[in-house]
Amino acid sequence: MEPTVIIFIFQVAVLVMSVVVHEVSHGFVAYALGDPTAKYQGRLTLNPIPHIDPVGSVILPFFLALFHLPVIGWAKPVPYNPYNLKNQKWGPGLVAAAGPLSNVFIAVVFGLVLRFGEFLSPMFSQAFFEFLVLIVATNLVLAIFNLVPIPPLDGSKVLFALLPYRLTYIQEFLEQYGWVMLIAFIVYFSDVIFPLVALLFRLITGVYF
Repeated sequence: MEPTVIIFIFQVAVLVMSVVVHEVSHGFVAYALGDPTAKYQGRLTLNPIPHIDPVGSVILPFFLALFHLPVIGWAKPVPYNPYNLKNQKWGPGLVAAAGPLSNVFIAVVFGLVLRFGEFLSPMFSQAFFEFLVLIVATNLVLAIFNLVPIPPLDGSKVLFALLPYRLTYIQEFLEQYGWVMLIAFIVYFSDVIFPLVALLFRLITGVYF
């Protein structure tokens, strides 16, 4: 098998499993806070099949890899009913934060393996450590991007939970123009994510990215 094909397979596999963990984390926290919607719809599983979005999990990653661009994507959002949550003020923010935090957790766990890899190097190949780099970088990108406070990203739900009630007009404005703002951010400002990813990558792993 061609090396480029193998790399593509690894990239897509890491991306898919990372976004699956991200979405399942939303569902588990929602379930813990009183909403069983995700459980009833069979979405509290790490089996990727129920979570795969044809565009975000397959088509987009394929074309990005084809043109040697960073492979990003998404899974089907795990459904939940915010009105079932025990805490109506903080519940939606906690559910939203669970996804990015799960990616941070993955990045830290595998990043520490990479940091202390000098002790493991006799046991593992260079390809294994490159695979670790891919896992850490992918999860950091997912975490940081999703924490941008623009709807429908998770960061917006966290922001709305932190806003006092007198500032709900900010939420209404962001929800009305969120998609326009998100497209503008991706086109004009998404480059700001990568220096932050590189900084966090170095802090976790001790390796320049």
